[in-house]
Amino acid sequence: MSDRILVRSRWLITLSWLAILSGVSLSLSAAEPSHPQLPNTELLVGDGDFASQIIEEADKFLLDRTEQSVNRRSRHWQRDFSSPAAYAKSIEPNRARLARIVGVREARVPPSGLELQATTDRPALLASGSNYEIFVVSWPAFGDVRGEGLLLVPTGRGPVADVVAIPDCNQTPEQLVGLVAGVPAESQYARRLAESGCRVVVPVLINRADKKDPLAFRERLSQREWAYRQAYEMGRGLIGYEVQKVLAAVDWFEADARTRGARPQGGGREERTIGVIGWGEGGLLALYSGALDERISVVCTSGYFDNRNDLWQEPVDRNLFGLLEEFGDAELASLVAPRKLLVEAAMAPQAVIAPGGCGAPGRVVTPKLTSVEREVARARQLVAALEPGGGPTLVVSNSQPVVSNSQPAVSDGSGPYGSDAALNQFLAALGSTATVSAAGPAPHPLTPLPDAKIRHDRQLHELDRHTQGVLAESPYVRKQFVWDKLNYESLEKYAESSAPLRRYFADEVIGRCDEELPPPHVRSRWLAESDQWTRYEVVLDALPGVIAYGLLTLPKGIAPDEKRPVVVCQHGLGGRPQDTIGELNFKYYDAFATKLAERGFITFAPQNLYIFDDRFRSLQRKANPLKLTLFSIITVQHQAIVDWLQTRPQVAPERIAFYGLSYGGKAAMRVPALVTDYCLSICSGDFNEWIEKNASIRRPSSYMHSPEYEMFEFDLGNTFDHAEMAALIAPRPFMVERGHFDGVGTDEAVGAEYAKVRHLYAARLGIARRTEIEWFVGPHKINGQGTFEFLHRQLDYPGPK
Repeated sequence: MSDRILVRSRWLITLSWLAILSGVSLSLSAAEPSHPQLPNTELLVGDGDFASQIIEEADKFLLDRTEQSVNRRSRHWQRDFSSPAAYAKSIEPNRARLARIVGVREARVPPSGLELQATTDRPALLASGSNYEIFVVSWPAFGDVRGEGLLLVPTGRGPVADVVAIPDCNQTPEQLVGLVAGVPAESQYARRLAESGCRVVVPVLINRADKKDPLAFRERLSQREWAYRQAYEMGRGLIGYEVQKVLAAVDWFEADARTRGARPQGGGREERTIGVIGWGEGGLLALYSGALDERISVVCTSGYFDNRNDLWQEPVDRNLFGLLEEFGDAELASLVAPRKLLVEAAMAPQAVIAPGGCGAPGRVVTPKLTSVEREVARARQLVAALEPGGGPTLVVSNSQPVVSNSQPAVSDGSGPYGSDAALNQFLAALGSTATVSAAGPAPHPLTPLPDAKIRHDRQLHELDRHTQGVLAESPYVRKQFVWDKLNYESLEKYAESSAPLRRYFADEVIGRCDEELPPPHVRSRWLAESDQWTRYEVVLDALPGVIAYGLLTLPKGIAPDEKRPVVVCQHGLGGRPQDTIGELNFKYYDAFATKLAERGFITFAPQNLYIFDDRFRSLQRKANPLKLTLFSIITVQHQAIVDWLQTRPQVAPERIAFYGLSYGGKAAMRVPALVTDYCLSICSGDFNEWIEKNASIRRPSSYMHSPEYEMFEFDLGNTFDHAEMAALIAPRPFMVERGHFDGVGTDEAVGAEYAKVRHLYAARLGIARRTEIEWFVGPHKINGQGTFEFLHRQLDYPGPK
């Protein structure tokens, strides 16, 4: 640091304390010195917290875009209403995209029949009820994953229809059939349908109880979030997994009807209809299953259907990348059409996941009836040209029954689920002439019940095992996706072959903001000065209504016609630009933006979004359903910064480098991969086997065990690990800075991943001098030795003499 520093008065206290700690003497004017802003910029006024302002602006941008998403969806649809067959064909691309969004990736196992689950202590026949029997069953779904649950079979006659009755995730099948307390008799729709002659499968869902994880950063990560996190990174999802189990039961229904269906007197095979009904999480799965599979003739969703613009506030296991760009619940309903969809407006499961634990905050509330009515009306409008008067049928559950003419029922959609009205319409749509009567007596157990916890843990373990197997396979998938598509014959051919991959990374992984960018409208003001440099605060417009902010440090002594290289110095999690200049945190950043300026580089330290804990993490929740991420905004901010820097008279526009620590290192892998005006990138304290870092349930430093629920990026595991991101930066120079005692990873993991980068640069492209890794004995910090030398060499700027 220099011997004499002038600062704006609002930084006086901080820099005075800095001087005491570092032994630097400060000479300050009695009054704030008068200094102009940067040439060709307006004067920056106001002393608010720009970091907080950026978060607020990004939040508003995402919420506004969420509201606009309803009108944006039509661009993804080409509905043909000329006939039901033409309509089904026209929406098939939407159905396929929905399958990818929910994470339906694996082919299901061909149906081989439901297996009766008996032990030496318990037969498969579990209980008997009014004209039906209950069996413990399982069935193959996909890979080695099986569905488990109960099968209710009518006695004395063939079933009138086949039904998958899906409970809420916090209910067990035994509760939904009345063998265990927890569900009122009138809402036990699984057994009431069996009493009416339906054959019913009731699957087990993963619940939201706390996951007991000995490696967790803190207690309280729900078991649904546990399954979701690892699956999401691998392009799957808990919703997709459980939909597959439902559809595997449908596979069996269809196969069984085909091979064993009764023949009516006139000959031919009897057609048995298939229905799906569910409440809460079961209502979600019923709607998605019906939207994805045309074999399901009737769908009833209860306590779920709504406007999904508040998806970001729901439990994170419902998070779906890109959903709202193409689908709301009305659009899902249009995938069910012209088949029958019943929407029961009823009380929903109540759940609150508070902030402060290891998991993401969220809540489940009963949809407001007015909101349900509007979404049903919108769904009807979408399919009106196909079937006038068609679309979903709304059934409103009364919150209190009629007791007298003077006290009518209250139709507010918050009454009990599985109402008589909903079940009777469900049966009628299935082709049954039966009507539900008052719930009969509870079924009589014939043997001890299955251990629900052991069964649930077995189901969760199967999903863990499957996803971890997908994780183990992912390097080979990424090889085919990235490395086998690159042309290594020359740097020109390499750049040409990497361009489509860069577009995919922007569109399908990071997410592209397609808004028209505003003029930069740059504002600046003098902030501080030493004998070696002058520092300014800079604000410029990036996205509509979203600014970029940072600290520009200009070395003194730049000749009028001289062009200097620039190093953009990026802070980490919870950080600010002031960290990088030495004003706040010496331990990790070592004032590297200031030290580089004292070496003659122009430096710019931007404020990135990852600050204020849940305030920024909720931005990721708002962004994901829009097919965006935090880096969708950050990348635009950096492009705006680089575009402006390139216009500055002191800047060499082709020599602007990126150097980031920690979350700034995460940015160093993503931003330069997309902002190609960055001529090189240095990743410090982050480079890793990133996919394993996110999705591994065994690795102690994995984000599976920590509060950073925003870290997970959809399908990243099958597309771009850090080596593949570096391949998008190549052939530009790339460097890794790694402390041996940096807890974000291990030397073995970092070395293995970097070996792929070294092989690309040295063996494939013949540019070994453009890549380097510096290992140093130290923790998670800027070391500033090999990296500084790398900058001088690659930016062709002489170092200190």
